[in-house]
Amino acid sequence: MKWKNQILNLEAYKPGKTIDEVKKQYKLESIVKLASNENPYGYSPKVDQALKDFKASYILYPDGYASNLREVMADLLNVDARQLIFTNGADELIQIISRALLEPGKNTVMANPTFSQYRHNAVIEGAEVREVDLLNGKHDLKGMLSQIDENTAIVWVCNPNNPTGTYMLEEELQVFLEQVPSDVLVVLDEAYFEYVDKDIAYNSLSFLEQFPNLIVMKTFSKIYGLASFRVGYGISSIANIQSLDPARPPFNTNVLGQLAASTAILDKDFVESCRLKNETEKQKYYDFCQENHLSYFPTQANFILIDFACDGDKISQFLLSKGLIVRSGKALGYPTGVRITLGSKAQNQQVRNAIKEFMELNS
Repeated sequence: MKWKNQILNLEAYKPGKTIDEVKKQYKLESIVKLASNENPYGYSPKVDQALKDFKASYILYPDGYASNLREVMADLLNVDARQLIFTNGADELIQIISRALLEPGKNTVMANPTFSQYRHNAVIEGAEVREVDLLNGKHDLKGMLSQIDENTAIVWVCNPNNPTGTYMLEEELQVFLEQVPSDVLVVLDEAYFEYVDKDIAYNSLSFLEQFPNLIVMKTFSKIYGLASFRVGYGISSIANIQSLDPARPPFNTNVLGQLAASTAILDKDFVESCRLKNETEKQKYYDFCQENHLSYFPTQANFILIDFACDGDKISQFLLSKGLIVRSGKALGYPTGVRITLGSKAQNQQVRNAIKEFMELNS
């Protein structure tokens, strides 16, 4: 077969073990999955009712333009409906952007470490990947600017960043965007934005008029709890969306996903309750880390990256044996760390108890 050379040594994304796999491997009945940053509080109960009331036929293709969802989102975000693109999760939007802009001879700039799919898709398209190491867990914006040249097509900014959870403030982003050439697309990935403290959060859409080369990327998979429905979206200039749309597969968001998303986005009370619970549980992890002399990154997301000063696989495997699925930092650029999704009160206490046991056994 005549495979692209660049994919021959490229590994597929590894999401981690499933609940059923862990049950079988460790002969456990109860498993807590805190590895993929899903919402432990579920999703808006209004979504269940909307799905029950759904009467359309499943034999027909979904609305390829996602018209109802588009109308709801345009009204809510106060943007022109033509400024929106809807995708099969934010992952597909990353793929579409990469396919539309990257090719051999072009380069793309990103932080290191950050969400792995930026690099993954760039490699598939044969583009040069320019990674700039984080500074104290945050994007080195000056370093990223220094890597931009006449062949740069995309700059990726993950805010809050995954896997560190760190957040850049509005004024930092403003200064950065002012210095990026106008023909370079800046992708601002805000998958976790709804978790950000209200006193430092800003409306990134306010940048769109000033910076036509910006696209803001969001998802329904995190705080909205709709990961299985696979709905992501981007907001940018009408011209950018029109250029991207031919690279979008037809009927890429399904009918139930569109319905669930258009319902969930309107339940602001549910979203705020999840954010507040996340804040409470986050503080408990901070207190625990400080009491046990563990380093961590202050997070504005629904996960926390903790440095255990030992092999990240060792601690993650120990937690796995207790029925707790977390993400080893080895695969995330922090080999002595572990990334833990902030679960429910009971789940988080269970994790901390297991960490305490691990530390006592390895002291």
